[in-house]
Amino acid sequence: MSGPLELLPGSGKSGRRTLAEHAAAELHQLILSGELPSGTPLRLVELASRLEMSQMPVREGLRRLEALGLVEIIPHRGAWVRDLSLSDLRDTHETRLALESLAVRAAAARFTGDDLTKAGAALAEHLRLSRAEDSAGAREAHADFHFAIYRASGSQWLPRAIEPVWQNSERYRFGSRPTAFLIEKSRQEHQAILDACVAQDPDAAEQALRSHLAGAFQRITETMTSKQKETS
Repeated sequence: MSGPLELLPGSGKSGRRTLAEHAAAELHQLILSGELPSGTPLRLVELASRLEMSQMPVREGLRRLEALGLVEIIPHRGAWVRDLSLSDLRDTHETRLALESLAVRAAAARFTGDDLTKAGAALAEHLRLSRAEDSAGAREAHADFHFAIYRASGSQWLPRAIEPVWQNSERYRFGSRPTAFLIEKSRQEHQAILDACVAQDPDAAEQALRSHLAGAFQRITETMTSKQKETS
């Protein structure tokens, strides 16, 4: 694993988590897993009891997640998990396309053997954990793969700019188990991105990335539209 993303809990230099980082990590997982679904009020007393810590680190943890766009906080009104919507999904998708296309093109132009080792290991781990139905581990390995490539761009700012919108998009990955077909399709799409980077072909790398993101966007849109019809 390449380690946590820049704004995520545990990304400090020492590698040791503060209580606030631990709170943010726990809440982050609860949100992405769907245990705290969109629109859920985030009450300090309840969360502190659930996490078995005082309210102060929980409050700081919520602020960290607000910076990632996962939580909305309004003074004197409280905090809650940000709502999911088709308009937000589209906005998130289009922003990812813009930023990640820049990053993958830059990475492909200067991709090295060391970059291949990091990204290849993350991709293999993602496949292994997906087949083992370890959704949390597979999600982390998936991020490791993409960000190994984005960090290979040589830009300090692009990976940091991508992370908040990436984290918001992760909320739309619903908890259903991927089929063997989708796992293999995902592997092929990721391998195409990696192969283009190894070939140092920015055009092919961008096209492979855009195809990958477009497929995910279409599947999630169809799932959300179906859910909306069921509840209407």
